[in-house]
Amino acid sequence: MQGPSSQKATIQARLPFVAIFLILLAAYLIINLANFQFFPRSVRQELEKIGNSITNTTLRIPAERGRIYDRDGEPFAFNLIQYRLGISPALVADGYAESLSATLADILDLPESEIWRKATSENVWEFLAGPISAEQGQAIAALDEISLGLEEIPKRFYPQGELAAHVIGIVVDDGLRGALGVEGAYNDTLSGRVLDLSVSNVPFDLPEDRPAEQRGQDIILTLDRDVQFWVETELKNAIEEYNAFRGTVIVMDPRDGDVLALANHPSIDPNNFLEIADPNLRVNPAINETYEPGSLMLVLTVAGALEKGVISPFWTYNDTGYIEVGGRDIYNATYRSYGTTDVTTILMSSLDVGATRIALEMGTSDFYSMMRAFGLGQATGVGLFAEERGELRIPGDSDWNESFLGLNSHGQSIEVTPMQMITAFAAIANDGIMRQPRIVRQVISADGVEDARPSTIRRVVSAETAALVKDMLIRVVHDGAPAAELPGYSIAGMPGTAKISTAVAFEEGRNAKILSFIGFLPADDPQAVVMVKMDRPDADFGHQVAAPLFRRIADRLVILLEIPDDSVRARLTNAEAALSGSNS
Repeated sequence: MQGPSSQKATIQARLPFVAIFLILLAAYLIINLANFQFFPRSVRQELEKIGNSITNTTLRIPAERGRIYDRDGEPFAFNLIQYRLGISPALVADGYAESLSATLADILDLPESEIWRKATSENVWEFLAGPISAEQGQAIAALDEISLGLEEIPKRFYPQGELAAHVIGIVVDDGLRGALGVEGAYNDTLSGRVLDLSVSNVPFDLPEDRPAEQRGQDIILTLDRDVQFWVETELKNAIEEYNAFRGTVIVMDPRDGDVLALANHPSIDPNNFLEIADPNLRVNPAINETYEPGSLMLVLTVAGALEKGVISPFWTYNDTGYIEVGGRDIYNATYRSYGTTDVTTILMSSLDVGATRIALEMGTSDFYSMMRAFGLGQATGVGLFAEERGELRIPGDSDWNESFLGLNSHGQSIEVTPMQMITAFAAIANDGIMRQPRIVRQVISADGVEDARPSTIRRVVSAETAALVKDMLIRVVHDGAPAAELPGYSIAGMPGTAKISTAVAFEEGRNAKILSFIGFLPADDPQAVVMVKMDRPDADFGHQVAAPLFRRIADRLVILLEIPDDSVRARLTNAEAALSGSNS
């Protein structure tokens, strides 16, 4: 047991530690007191943060999305005004909740008891209804009730319904993000700038004025609504007439690459996009899906060989109806032999053996360099969402073999989109110059109008080669596809027939085909190229169904585009020549 002297010694030994602790504690308190006394800004900011979390909320305000028009200013997409409605119960005047609930129930067509429950709750803010129409919003705004708050929400509307739906596209995520078509491809241009605003819950409010630069930019398309309507009407009729699974038609001006119409059937109504059950309808077959083009490829093979100088228009070969390439047997579609055959007959009769012979004459290097020049295996950059690039296997690829040279020459073992094929044909129509296909003509912002000027991708073939191919295609139409002829106009074109292939083999059956036709007019001065593609129609060859559809489209197209017939253009040319001669 310790004595008094021992306890005193222990206390004295611990006293310095206690003193140090008290000094440190006092210093801590003094520093914090000084922080409150001399640095009130940080304290004020912290208190404001706490206060704002109670009385304010942050709202993400989407910009007004830009509108979409056709080339003549007809609207394809614009915005409707809708609202979400909220209430701040603390601001509802005493005894007024019942009357206010009855008024709102009448405007919103909601149960009065549900509105009264929210109007008398103890929460700072309650959601009442949304989306509500612009008319309902105006009626509520007219009440001039401090406790009510209207939040504007976007609603995209497509006044043309199904017309050009795959071109225009849709918006998702409450109108903040474009998908499909122009809405998806030009989302950043159309969407504008989203604002994150801190707004008061008491009362719940929104700023009436927004920065002008927040609004999205408007887009003017190259589409012509009248042409689009006519094309869609004729396509729908043809699909029904020939019991086809679906079809696609594209109309392009080869001189500048403008897409005047792009139609698919069946189509969709973008106003009811979420109700579409079939996912196949949510893609644009013209640019999102690929297929084997079949005999359309013969035109590119012939044009490439003429350009490389390995054949001439007078080149012939002995067609035996059969040829072997890389261990693969290739036959003509009719299993016939044609004897001594020229280049035009290869096109007119769609001779796979002839196309293979020409490709062998070219060799792999020249053949594939020309197919790349025509844009195969590359996205066209037309300006639509998620465009496929197709598939062109070339020597050096792991899955290429020597038989592909023969197969590719007549459109097998190669995948293309309709947009790629019409762009390649448009280059021939445009004297060998490939224009960049485009769907957008102008972008309009607060700063003015920006024109999407026509641009040249490359010269694919010479003007001389293009002229030779045009003359051949005129004969193809006249002798091989007369159903495409239009009285008064020279037509150049090529029908296509292709079996539908699967991963391992061709499908069987009468309807397991894709039938097509690409033509341009007037042949000597092309102002429009039209591609027709029909999947699984009740027919065997492209000239039977696709060529007649081309003719029906062209019959109205020359009127809508004001294209004079051959005789009128000849008289105008002669008059200009005479005037020029007299002036000289």
